[in-house]
Amino acid sequence: MPAFLRRADPAVLIAFACILVLLLIGSIYSPGFLTAKYLLQQLKVASFLGIIATGTMIIILLGHIDLSVPWAMTMGAMMGCAAAALGPVGSALAVPFGILCGMAIGLVNGLGVAYLRIPSMIVTLASNAVTQGLMVVYTGGYAPQDAATPAMRFLATGETIPGLPNAALIWAVIGTLAILGLRRSVFGRAVFGIGNSERAAYMSGVGTRRIVMLAFVVSGGLSAFAGTLLAGYASKASQSMGDTYLLPAIAAVVLGGTSILGGRGSYVGTIAGVILVTLLQSILSVMQLPEAGRQIIHGLVIIVMLLLYGRTPAAR
Repeated sequence: MPAFLRRADPAVLIAFACILVLLLIGSIYSPGFLTAKYLLQQLKVASFLGIIATGTMIIILLGHIDLSVPWAMTMGAMMGCAAAALGPVGSALAVPFGILCGMAIGLVNGLGVAYLRIPSMIVTLASNAVTQGLMVVYTGGYAPQDAATPAMRFLATGETIPGLPNAALIWAVIGTLAILGLRRSVFGRAVFGIGNSERAAYMSGVGTRRIVMLAFVVSGGLSAFAGTLLAGYASKASQSMGDTYLLPAIAAVVLGGTSILGGRGSYVGTIAGVILVTLLQSILSVMQLPEAGRQIIHGLVIIVMLLLYGRTPAAR
């Protein structure tokens, strides 16, 4: 067996093997499944999930969970579109403003988890509900009327490099930064250290509270950024746009071999997980499976992968 295969995480290898199986199944159901045009479209769709999964992975590496993803996405999209209605200056600042709104949600989550010691599941679920209420009040309970800016649409659907969707290019940049940040920066080493043992990391001089808070800020910002891109893809924001991304994001990270207990995982695995989940969704769409059935399958996939990998303790 080649050396790189012996060193590879078995979960990552399994994820890539499943991708090949899904490509084969998809080609059987639809003759056009393996065409370059269709696969590029799937890559574009995967990019939104990939950006979200980047933040989700960082939080899971810490041994926490972020359940505020749906409305961090939605708030970022809505506020970005709302800023666009303020004129040229608002249009120019739409995407940064949306990201800042998501970072604000992440800051609240981080303060709650790191400094108030509230379990991440509780504080992120609460912030998700509060954000939902705020957005319902903002819209009056109706669908948002503001449209996405041309810049948002270009980032989501355009092509700076011919043949390569901008969304995929953005994910590639974020993914590269994530790989370098997690493996070669003080922040990345601290994330793995806290995931392995927060007490040991603290005793070794790591500012654990600051790292945890920063991780949630990053997660909120990435979720909101994905929301603004998704609004550009659909030309407007909607109140339920983030609901279908929470389970797939967690599933992608877990499928890629990241331990739900924290401290172990690779971004290459998350990339494989994102592609795997996207292809699975595509095949289920081709099979015309209802949305409820897709959610059930995502939940079952998470449970199975947790049974296979999630109970493996991280190295201490």
